[in-house]
This record gives sequence, C-alpha cells and structure tokens, in this order.
Amino acid sequence: MLLFRWLILLCLLGAAVCFAFYAGSGNPRFKRWGWVTLKWTLLAAGGFFTVLILERVA
Repeated sequence: MLLFRWLILLCLLGAAVCFAFYAGSGNPRFKRWGWVTLKWTLLAAGGFFTVLILERVA
C-alpha cells in the first residue's frame, strides 16, 4: 500500500515537472505530457482510494 502511495506521489511530481518545463520553454509537448500524466495519475489514485474505502465498508 505504501508503494502505491509513493507511485502516485511520484507521478504527480512528474506532472508538475512537465508543467514547469512548459512554463520555462513554452513547448506545448510538455503541457500535453503533463496533462496526460495528471489524468492517468488521478484515475489511478481514484481507483486506489475507492478500493480502500470499499475495504473499510465491507
């Protein structure tokens, strides 16, 4: 469980770095990578926390 939390944190950090590169360079490729990384990270985090909530309920 701790591993998944660290992976989610690292993916969020990676998205932030992509957005920082976009802000620094203006290259739209970094913005696209940042959005894709952020989208999939939030979907994975939502699924992970949904499983945790369902474990508590059941």
